Amino acid sequence: MNWYHVNPRSIDRSIAMADKNNHPAINGQKQSKVGYLVSIMGLLLWLLLPAPAQAQYNYTTNKGAITITKYTGTGGAVTIPGTINGLPVTSIGNYAFWGCTSLTRITIPNSVISIGNWAFYECTYLTSITLFNSVTSIGSSAFSDCRSLASVTLGNRVTNIAYGTFSGCTSLTRITIPNSVTSIGGNAFEGCISLQGIYFKGDAPSLGGAVFGGGYNATVFYLAGTKGWTPTFGGRPTAVWSLPMEISVTQFAIQTNGFGFKVTSTSTQPVVVDGCASLANPIWIPLRTNTPSGGSFIFNDPQWTDYSGRFYRVRSQ
Repeated sequence: MNWYHVNPRSIDRSIAMADKNNHPAINGQKQSKVGYLVSIMGLLLWLLLPAPAQAQYNYTTNKGAITITKYTGTGGAVTIPGTINGLPVTSIGNYAFWGCTSLTRITIPNSVISIGNWAFYECTYLTSITLFNSVTSIGSSAFSDCRSLASVTLGNRVTNIAYGTFSGCTSLTRITIPNSVTSIGGNAFEGCISLQGIYFKGDAPSLGGAVFGGGYNATVFYLAGTKGWTPTFGGRPTAVWSLPMEISVTQFAIQTNGFGFKVTSTSTQPVVVDGCASLANPIWIPLRTNTPSGGSFIFNDPQWTDYSGRFYRVRSQ
């Protein structure tokens, strides 16, 4: 619980080379041991430099944008560049990382909009993926049989989880589905035998067949106030997802209709703004109760100038 104090009366409106006898080289015909050492060290330094990012990928260009069609690097933790030759990387094409068993971690830039079919199929040592809000499309079986995949973060612009997207991800224990998702294709999580929880932030999406097939220990969690949920979903039991409520207060300002501020909440529960004139012997009076629309609302107190001091607190109902 937070309280805020406002006092209306206090507000104001080419390198030369030499041999061991210091004789200069002539036309490159005489070169000292020092010169050779410098040349060898330079060669070693060149060999140790990392390969340019674009050398690790085959790609195509279309209308000023890059689609990666094949990864040719050595694996490990890979960061896909946001640009290649000055052009944005917007797509990871079909089969681009297919069977890359040396890949352990992938960072996808926020320039990427789409991920193709089978893009990361059988990347068996890939442990985590993060998709930014730029990604709107994920192809069929994009991460299928990534058997070490334990952490998945989906951006909030993905609308469809396609057929078999995460099927066979046997290490995946939980996943959060953003409220942008309106449909999940058949077998999307089939064979995810370690799956314990699927957490939905929005209304119940439409489902294909056998979406959670084999996930015998999984529970589907949904937020209170969202729609379309029944005691079971996709053959799995459902339960209300109780999130800890977080409230923030920002944008304090004097408006024509009084002193006000913006209240933001992570919950769909009603939020109450109370007011009092003194903290010595506080008598809190509810001033406004609101269920945040879109996560926030603007509070205004038109009577704030009636008090020598005014305190506010913001709480859940």
